[in-house]
Amino acid sequence: MKQVFRSNLAMIVGWVWMAFAAVNAVDLVVRYSGRMSMIAAAVLAVLTALVFVGCLRPAILLTEEGVHVRNPLRNAFVPWLGVDEVTVSHSITITSGDESVRCWVPQTSARERAAAARRGRAAATPARGRFRTEPVRSKAEQAAAEALAGRTHADWVAEQITERAESARRAASLAATTKDDATGPGVATEGSGGTGAEPGAGAVSEAGAAPEEGVIPEAGAASEAGAAPGTGALTITWSPGALAALAAAALLVIAAFLA
Repeated sequence: MKQVFRSNLAMIVGWVWMAFAAVNAVDLVVRYSGRMSMIAAAVLAVLTALVFVGCLRPAILLTEEGVHVRNPLRNAFVPWLGVDEVTVSHSITITSGDESVRCWVPQTSARERAAAARRGRAAATPARGRFRTEPVRSKAEQAAAEALAGRTHADWVAEQITERAESARRAASLAATTKDDATGPGVATEGSGGTGAEPGAGAVSEAGAAPEEGVIPEAGAASEAGAAPGTGALTITWSPGALAALAAAALLVIAAFLA
């Protein structure tokens, strides 16, 4: 299951600006007046590129393979078995081995953190007085309110990442245990006689033991316990789209100076 987390406010601002920039770009082309139009186009291009990389690009994508982090200029990927720790301060930080990546979105402000703390106190305080000012909540609504009390959106996203990483570790551990159990019993040796065993079922080769089906390679031995800390599975690359947008804006700025 794929999940995408972004900043809703940033998305709204970004698309509103894109519509505004598109209308102005058409107007500049229709009413082109030389150098002044080039300068206006360069300014519009620079602002549009900044809005694109700062508002529309940043996101966290949770896929079957791992966590994809899109920051303004770079992309990062961490497979689920490589996620060692997820922490939240004003932003989410994912640690894998000796490396870490800080996510651009979602972020938590001091005001949002204070509001979450107030919700937590309100949920923990039982209703008092003769009359209630709020309708009585159902058990499901009360459980949801208590689960979200004291947490921000960034805290909730970090918990989603942690839960999926732990689930992947459990699945890898279960798969490794199942393969070990399946290949362990019933393996015949050269001198055992093997009454009742199928011909060649447990034959030993001249170089030693025959390869057993389902044996886990040495490189994946750490998957029995999930993922060993310090695997360093984090990969960070530059974003071609962000670099292309900035390059196009820079070309328009140069063209405006040369016009």
